[in-house]
Amino acid sequence: MMGRSEELFARAVKRIPGGVNSPVRAYGSVGLAPRFIARANRQHIYDVEGKEYVDYVGSWGPMVLGHNHPAVLEAVERAVKDGLSFGAATQREVEMAELVCELAPSVEMVRMVNSGTEAVMSAIRAARGYTGRSKVIKFAGCYHGHSDGMLVKAGSGVMTAGIPDSAGVPAACAQDTLTAVYNDLGSVERLFLEHPDSVAALIVEPLAANMGVVPPKEGFLAGLRKLCDRYGAVLIFDEVITGFRLALGGAQERYGVLADLTTFGKIIGAGMPVGAYGGRREIMQLISPVGPVYQAGTLSGNPVAMAAGLAQLHWLKDHPQVYARLEQLGNRLWTGLRDAAFGCTVTGVGSLGCLFFSGGPVEDYTSAKRSDTARFARYFKFMLEQGIYLAPSQFEAVFLSDAHTEADIDNFLRLVRRWKEQEENDAA
Repeated sequence: MMGRSEELFARAVKRIPGGVNSPVRAYGSVGLAPRFIARANRQHIYDVEGKEYVDYVGSWGPMVLGHNHPAVLEAVERAVKDGLSFGAATQREVEMAELVCELAPSVEMVRMVNSGTEAVMSAIRAARGYTGRSKVIKFAGCYHGHSDGMLVKAGSGVMTAGIPDSAGVPAACAQDTLTAVYNDLGSVERLFLEHPDSVAALIVEPLAANMGVVPPKEGFLAGLRKLCDRYGAVLIFDEVITGFRLALGGAQERYGVLADLTTFGKIIGAGMPVGAYGGRREIMQLISPVGPVYQAGTLSGNPVAMAAGLAQLHWLKDHPQVYARLEQLGNRLWTGLRDAAFGCTVTGVGSLGCLFFSGGPVEDYTSAKRSDTARFARYFKFMLEQGIYLAPSQFEAVFLSDAHTEADIDNFLRLVRRWKEQEENDAA
């Protein structure tokens, strides 16, 4: 007998491609129908059958305070009463721009958009307009949204599906995208040497979180900064995942390397559909209507999304202990997983981490792809049955929030040990 999620999925596949509105929601790689979620609160999420899970996805990152934080809910309720959308300038978007520029170390001006994909697409256009060049360097396994030029050796859902590139992308749209190896400065320098006067920008996830979680090696980000300065390219940090999560100032604060442009995602809307890109004033002043680089969006700076994001960012600013607590919870989980010692590689930075089902170090796209995805699927099913809600892909992050407790972490580790024992018994 089918459960409610299975029934909904059977209906969904008739009207929605694959039954989902984003590939990362599909459970195909783990052999299940996706769980259809009805509601969430704090660190818990509930499916349509009422089953409770401890949520380690957090809407793919923005729920750094947990679901339904009182300050965010109150701000949204007030904003909704004023109207859902105006398509006009509002005070809240000015306040958001001021706050982002205050908190993000390298951002002097910022433009609101509606998604991380849109932010990346717009930032690259700005870099091309600023430099008068066309080529862009990205890294294999790093995901920067689904705009045509970025779907070259992308991570995230593309990596899960095993699709190296996307159909429907003309060769001409991808010919200016150059691909380097993450954590390999030599591969980047070779591309600059081959195209010394043609590279407009280099875009990178400062902490790669779309091929699992792959930390930058010591000196890697600083080396990228030097190469971009040497060859006159714009350095873009994609902080859609790391922004305001790794630290109040994001990865740039944590690693001490500043970008020229930075992209942000739904964390600045506390999970609502929103994004932003910003950076040096001399680049951002090229954006329309004051400059020749065109970019627009009717719903950009939506007043309800701005209210939610302002509430979350102000809370983080006023409660810096949140980051210390996230660090403590992360260390407890990543250390505990490493101590379990069951043939896996654990990576973790602050509140972001990944359990790779591979035996060796994971430093780039190639080493991440060595993971045993069939073994991950068995692990995923066990944890889901035990009430642990993880991303249904080996190549996504585990996200912690301030709503998680030490008891949650200890229960996670207890279940991992149980799964390990079960796996050993099955193999005997």
